Amino acid sequence: MVTLKILRPYHIKVNEKYVHLRLEDQFFTIYLNGEEYQFIPIEAKEIRVDRETKKIDNVDAKFAFQKGEDVVYISMAKLIYHPDFLNQVYRIAKPYYYKDFQDTLIDKSEVDLIIDELEHENKKRLIDKALDERDEELFYKLLETL
Repeated sequence: MVTLKILRPYHIKVNEKYVHLRLEDQFFTIYLNGEEYQFIPIEAKEIRVDRETKKIDNVDAKFAFQKGEDVVYISMAKLIYHPDFLNQVYRIAKPYYYKDFQDTLIDKSEVDLIIDELEHENKKRLIDKALDERDEELFYKLLETL
């Protein structure tokens, strides 16, 4: 029986499609039949999670673990059946997921409206400043831009 002791990626790389959890030996340890085994990076070296579907993508990966001279290989397909492994992976990857792909897209027309409004407010502040400084020429020039 496999039990997770520790899972902490030494590096997290994010691209448009995936969260890559890069693994290193001192940060990935399991118990196998009551014996502690340390990850060794001779086969798979990362867990790849799809940012949109939130699923582990590289289920065909094989991880190597060592205890003394004994080396065992455990597939990702076997590891994902253990809730503690899945919980750790998803907890680590969660900040990098797309919240809702449609919600992250901003309509360009909305942005243009916001920029127009900010520019208008800025002109009004400049008019107030011209009035405070009693700069009649600047005041009339700014009024024309409204």
